[in-house]
Amino acid sequence: MVFGKIEYLNLLPFHVFMKRFSRSSRENMTMEYKKSVPAKINNLFEKRIVDAAFISSIKAKKYKYAKLGIIAKKEVLSVLVIPQDDYKKDVESATSNLLANILGIKGEVLIGDKALKYYLSGGPHIDLAKAWNDKYHLPFVFALLAYHNHQSQIKKIEKHFSKTRVKIPRYILARASKKTGIKEEEILDYLKRISYKLDKKASLGLRKFYALS
Repeated sequence: MVFGKIEYLNLLPFHVFMKRFSRSSRENMTMEYKKSVPAKINNLFEKRIVDAAFISSIKAKKYKYAKLGIIAKKEVLSVLVIPQDDYKKDVESATSNLLANILGIKGEVLIGDKALKYYLSGGPHIDLAKAWNDKYHLPFVFALLAYHNHQSQIKKIEKHFSKTRVKIPRYILARASKKTGIKEEEILDYLKRISYKLDKKASLGLRKFYALS
C-alpha cells in the first residue's frame, strides 16, 4: 500500500503507531510512503498515486474514508489567521483556506508547524478551530483518512489506532524538536489538543462544514 505521509507534528502519534503496526507479526504490511505537504498529498491522492492518506476534509467528501481524522475540539494552535485587510491563502492548505472564508475572517492563513511556531512566538492571531467552536459549538475536522482500496487494511488501522494510546519515544520527540525548532514539552502540549477519532460530535461538525461549503 502506498500511503501519503504529511510530516506535520499533528500526525506524529499516527506515524509512530504505523511504524509499529506495519511491522508487527500479526499485521505485516508492506508500506511505501510519499511525503509532502497537505495540498500536494491531496493531489497525489486524487491522481491515485497514493492509495490512502490523511487528505483535507473538503477533498475527502467524495471519497471513502475511515473514522479517523485530524480533529480539534476547541483551539488547535496550528491553524491560524494573522489579521490583515485581505484574504491570503496558505498554499499548503485547502480546508483551512475555505474555513477562514466561511467564518469571514480576513488575513493570512497559516497552517502546520510554521503556524505553531508563530503561535508560540506570541504574534497576533485568530485560531480558526476556536473561532469555529465559538460559533457552532462543534469540533472541526481538518483532514480525514481517505482511501481508494486496501479497505480491510484501513479498517484494521482504524480499529487498532482508535484504541491505542501512543507513547512517542524520546528519541523521536527529540528529532521532531530539532527539525521544527519547537521544544519537546511544547510539542507534547500541542498534541493534547488534537483528536483522531471521528466520533458522533466530530461527524456533526464535519456535516456542518460540508453544508456551509
